[in-house]
Amino acid sequence: MSLRKPWRELDRSLVSQVPDRYALYELGDAAGTTIGFGIGALPDELREVLAYGEGTEFHYTTDAADVGDPAQIRWELANNKPHAEQLLAEQLDD
Repeated sequence: MSLRKPWRELDRSLVSQVPDRYALYELGDAAGTTIGFGIGALPDELREVLAYGEGTEFHYTTDAADVGDPAQIRWELANNKPHAEQLLAEQLDD
């Protein structure tokens, strides 16, 4: 399952534009194919993704060989870390 949000281009300028809150985020390749989901403080996770290609609590939902590099992102804000974990569990169960 995917988040019902529009994709946003993954680039460094986005880090300063996102809210400093916990979130569930979804990474996609340039074609819009979902790579996987992660949770965490959104600006920190974006920095990790831009530096290393994935965040600290990232879960691949497809074989990394079948998709391109992370190029797009979308997210759902959470109230706190447990809420973000709940949102992630719901996505991984679908």
